[in-house]
Amino acid sequence: MGGTVKAVAVISGADPNIRGTLQFVQDPSRGPHFNPLKKDHGAPSDMERHAGDLGNIVAGPDGVAEVSIIDVQIPLSGQHSILGRAVVVHADPDDLGRGGHELSKTTGNAGGRVGCGIIGLQSSV
Repeated sequence: MGGTVKAVAVISGADPNIRGTLQFVQDPSRGPHFNPLKKDHGAPSDMERHAGDLGNIVAGPDGVAEVSIIDVQIPLSGQHSILGRAVVVHADPDDLGRGGHELSKTTGNAGGRVGCGIIGLQSSV
């Protein structure tokens, strides 16, 4: 694809306070890298991590979280595009694969899923 690709995920949960929007932008000048091999869960800076391991996002005292993440393992186009996949909000902090719990290497022992949204293309208008 020649231009900038944009996608959006609208997050919602059973609790009406769990809601939000995430925008994804793929810079056409950067070569996206995706490694769908069977890697352990980890932190965004780890060499051993799932492509979707983007770390913890912490809300402020008002309950609002603002985030800006740059990552080269989540392309919006091509064979391993994240379009149609889900963004999940978990109830607990992610231990980034380092907690020693039986779920640390698969889910980061992050607890239940309290919100989610499907990633879809965003129009340029």
